[in-house]
Amino acid sequence: MGAASSSSTSRSSSLTLAEKLCATLIPFAVLVEVLIHSLSSCFHDRPAKPLYTFDDVSRLARDSPFSVNEVEALRELFNKLSCSIIDDGLIHKEELQLALLHSACGENLFLNKVFDLFDEKQNGVIEFEEFVHVLSIFHPSGPIEQKIDFSFRLYDLRKTGYIEREEVQEMIVATLKETGMRLSDEVLEEIIDNTFADADADKDGRINQEEWRNFVIQRPHLLKNMTLTSLRDVTTAFPSFIFNTGVDDDSFRKKE
Repeated sequence: MGAASSSSTSRSSSLTLAEKLCATLIPFAVLVEVLIHSLSSCFHDRPAKPLYTFDDVSRLARDSPFSVNEVEALRELFNKLSCSIIDDGLIHKEELQLALLHSACGENLFLNKVFDLFDEKQNGVIEFEEFVHVLSIFHPSGPIEQKIDFSFRLYDLRKTGYIEREEVQEMIVATLKETGMRLSDEVLEEIIDNTFADADADKDGRINQEEWRNFVIQRPHLLKNMTLTSLRDVTTAFPSFIFNTGVDDDSFRKKE
């Protein structure tokens, strides 16, 4: 009886810690959603730049969970953001910071990581295809493997291919700061200790990608903030988008 009670307490404690770790992904998901909502109502302020060619748009639709009209909607959103400071059709870090934090100045660890993950080519700017690709990961139909890989890279701050204790601590502290949440040093250490006890299978003091995948697969709720339901139908979620394509989206949607 005592053993059963102890086991139950352990599972409850583990779940609580996992939920707290999961909460560190909330700011990223919130920033993505805020970015979409805050800009989707502003298209009347400034005319959008020309869309990609029809072939470009249809290709992006085929390679993502988005329809042709939704890709065009995302293009208008991208245009709005990419001309806020430098009107060159690319999103610079200062423009992302201005949109999310209402200031183009100052350093912000969490925003730097957000920008870095969008900037897949690592050339200092976010291109439209990168923008669509990252948002597709947050789509409800986005492959679970992409969500797992993305969450791993969120914690792999130094891009070594491993998650280390210091990186987890830095990310948790930075994300808690963004949300205004507070954790005592003891609870923070407990989260990190338990995470590494469960995830670091070979006990080398760091978590590799395969270990992270196994850890997350066993705890699917850790990825609940990697899905934004509003991306299921962009044209319905954000009716302020204007479309002129006249394309039948059904012919471009992926086969289930």
